[in-house]
Amino acid sequence: MHVGLLAIGGHFQRPVDKSVINFIFSPKKPDPEKLSAYECGFEPFNDSRMEFDVRFYLVAILFIIFDLEIAFLFPWAISLGSIGLLGFCSMMIFLFILTVGFIYEWKKGALDWE
Repeated sequence: MHVGLLAIGGHFQRPVDKSVINFIFSPKKPDPEKLSAYECGFEPFNDSRMEFDVRFYLVAILFIIFDLEIAFLFPWAISLGSIGLLGFCSMMIFLFILTVGFIYEWKKGALDWE
């Protein structure tokens, strides 16, 4: 039991040791170019804490929703032969609900960027 704890402790201690050694022995020669803020190749022109348009968040949420759809579709496709007609109908209902939601968002203009 003690050998296992030592092994686990070693696995956690080794990265910490390497990080500390790297911090101690790494060259520290900051210059103005390294210390300057980098934002797409030009100087930032606003505060980084400015408010974003809500459409950025909306697009991110829509991406997550439709990305999760794919995460449910792969296991379903692999096990389609063993889940039978009930599994097939369940997934078609799921996809129908997602399609209705997508059409609703499209008609409401949530996907338009103006």
